[in-house]
Amino acid sequence: MAEPYYTPKTLKFLTELALNNHREWFESHKANYEALVREPSLRLIRDAEPALERFSPHFVAVAKKVGGSLMRVQRDTRFVKDAEPYKTNIGIQFRHSVGKDVHAPGLYIHVAPDECFIGAGVWHPDAPLLQQIRQQIVERPQVWQKAVRDKRFTELFELSGDTLKRAPKGFDPEHPAIADLMRKDHIAVAALSKRELSSPNLVELLFDRFQRSRAFMRFLCEAGGLPF
Repeated sequence: MAEPYYTPKTLKFLTELALNNHREWFESHKANYEALVREPSLRLIRDAEPALERFSPHFVAVAKKVGGSLMRVQRDTRFVKDAEPYKTNIGIQFRHSVGKDVHAPGLYIHVAPDECFIGAGVWHPDAPLLQQIRQQIVERPQVWQKAVRDKRFTELFELSGDTLKRAPKGFDPEHPAIADLMRKDHIAVAALSKRELSSPNLVELLFDRFQRSRAFMRFLCEAGGLPF
């Protein structure tokens, strides 16, 4: 049987990092970071590539230590005084091939001691893309509703993210889909249990979750004029 990618030791390391979030501790425990976080994450990314190709050829898995699907452990502290220098979670994003950053359509894996989940969608899309998605929800209501109300999707996924307090400019406040039109993020989240996280069959589980989000992801990509 294949070895699991993550174990309780992974979560223990992340917990200890949260309690000792400074450069001296991290450097003295760098070997644990490599063995428990970075190397298994890169292995997961490599192993997930064929499953991702089956989901869609336009989402990429890049198993690089820097600049790939694994998000860097260092926080951007340039504009924050006295910020903790390290992230205390693992973030893996399989972005659309045309995307340059985390705001592009993508699939996401989040691993942290307090919460693990799989995400799909667009987080903080720029204004033009957000406008296009809203317009498509109005113009293709049946396609949108089918995507977000599909039983296999709603069994595990829940729509999440930030929303406006009132209807966006140019949209009817009484529109049947106004709750979705008010969204600033179009993301869906499916919980990942610690037992599932430590399963050697994690890649197969991820593929199942990705497939359940297929219609949702297709809608978002097509709304933005992106191939799916």
